[in-house]
Amino acid sequence: MPETPPPIHESSSSTGSGGGIFLLQELNFTELEKLDRDRSVVLFAVSPLEEHGPHLPIGTDVFTADFFCAELGRRILREKPGWTVLIGPPLPIGASAFDQAGTLLVRARTVRNATLDYGAALARHGFRYILVTNGHAGPRHVVALEEAAAVVSRRYGVRMLSVSGPVLWKFMRGKYTERLEALLGRPFTPDEREALRGDTHAGLWETSLLLLIRPDLVNPIYANLPPARFTLLEALRKNYPLRLGNRMGYIGTPSAAQKEFGEAARRLFGEIVWEVARPVFDAQDESWQQTSFLYKVPFFRTSFPYVVMMIALLLAGWAIIRWLN
Repeated sequence: MPETPPPIHESSSSTGSGGGIFLLQELNFTELEKLDRDRSVVLFAVSPLEEHGPHLPIGTDVFTADFFCAELGRRILREKPGWTVLIGPPLPIGASAFDQAGTLLVRARTVRNATLDYGAALARHGFRYILVTNGHAGPRHVVALEEAAAVVSRRYGVRMLSVSGPVLWKFMRGKYTERLEALLGRPFTPDEREALRGDTHAGLWETSLLLLIRPDLVNPIYANLPPARFTLLEALRKNYPLRLGNRMGYIGTPSAAQKEFGEAARRLFGEIVWEVARPVFDAQDESWQQTSFLYKVPFFRTSFPYVVMMIALLLAGWAIIRWLN
């Protein structure tokens, strides 16, 4: 099994002219001003602290998003030698999250505005390529990131993209099963396929990734947790994995997790995230602007409650006028 690259914890005191990966917060403004904006990219994560069952830390989504920031940064340098990759501090907030002690749940509009302002601050100082990573698949969270990226790109004439949108929901819907089996070098067994069914939160995949990324934070009780699955109707209830079933806050089969699966997921995400990110640098048209299917659903847009409110006010005004006449 390939050795997992270590996370990035430190950077040089000077960016120099040969490029490299640097933590944004460790540089001073004079070093940043010297960077060639045509050969620099900024990555940052917007992924919440959220409960992940009794076996995973509340920072699971932050750890995975930060990990793939570093993975994507390395891939960019392999494909574009001499470039400078800046990794900014993460924003550990999120929408559409299961609300329990430790969860930093905020409104989708807050996620959108915070991400927009983060990207705008970078764009105002000339950074033309900005990529947002995220380990949280909450629908309104995913769409809020995509909205923010679209606004910054349009307003400042830069290319800002949330790379998780076109990837996460395809992954959870099993669209990459064949590629995962190729990376594993074998097909999934019938028991593994059953374990993968409905695996969306702190189950097989997230537990496997944490066994790879931060095994010291995985509670061994994961191996004895029973499967937790819910119907679509049950999933409409707020905080349903905390209120239904065993009420342990996970969805899927954590006990089936293996480091082998985490390694396969790491390699898969390394490829598919680069497939999404590459056009940001290379496309000569607007084809680089990719979004999830959720982005096209009005209900998930951050403006939806305001539109509904406006329609309600207009209807109320129309009814009052009719009554007065």
